[in-house]
Amino acid sequence: MSGINPRETGSGQGYRGRNSTADRALDILLMFDEDRLVLPATEVAARLGVARSTAYRYLQSLTSNGFLEESEGSGFRLGPRVLDLARLARKGIGLSDLARPVMRDLVERTGMPVLLTRRAGSAVVCLEREEAGTFLRLSYERGQVLSVNAGAAALALLAWAPDNELDELLAEPLPRYTDATHTDPDELRVHLAEVREQGYAVSRGELDPDVLGVGAPVRGETGAVVAAISIAALSHRVPDREVPRFVKAVREAADALSAQVARMGAS
Repeated sequence: MSGINPRETGSGQGYRGRNSTADRALDILLMFDEDRLVLPATEVAARLGVARSTAYRYLQSLTSNGFLEESEGSGFRLGPRVLDLARLARKGIGLSDLARPVMRDLVERTGMPVLLTRRAGSAVVCLEREEAGTFLRLSYERGQVLSVNAGAAALALLAWAPDNELDELLAEPLPRYTDATHTDPDELRVHLAEVREQGYAVSRGELDPDVLGVGAPVRGETGAVVAAISIAALSHRVPDREVPRFVKAVREAADALSAQVARMGAS
């Protein structure tokens, strides 16, 4: 981690407009790097451009919540709560590690790029993307965050969302990406029920024009949906009669990954 040098101005001007406690707490955590494992309150105050008493109040708040701990009078260092978050992050990486061989195998079977996605609240995050050797322009890139209402990858996740979460998600305006995007909550509920019944999602042009998507859920050890695996192709090159064989390949890949996730306890 390289710290927050772009924000360091010496006068605190880099923090203008960032006055919430949450903003300041994040700024303090981002001050730590390989060369700054312990930070004295005076340095934190100077870099934030606030009084020492104000900086100390932020530091004490982080300490009381376990994000920092005092280092024998020399300052503050990262606390056990950060280690807990790192452990959770590693579990997420574990899912990607398990998925890559399955994704590569699916690429070989279908000749199409493969995506691994998971839901994060009202959005879908692309964790991994395995290329197929042919260029296909997609909205989903590794790390990309998109809405939950468009595309097979998203619908394969949203279809199994708890009812209370689904109600909250569909109460908000749904973005439209193409003419085929589901933006009517009632119509989307009907479509999601169909996805749940058949166990997979197929989309044509809902997120990217002329892109066919086939997605299936990946389940964890409790049976809950933890991710989705999907393929994408140019829609006009895949007639309806060929879709079932791609559905079969995607579902088998999702089942294989689900078995590994359940066995390893990854998520």
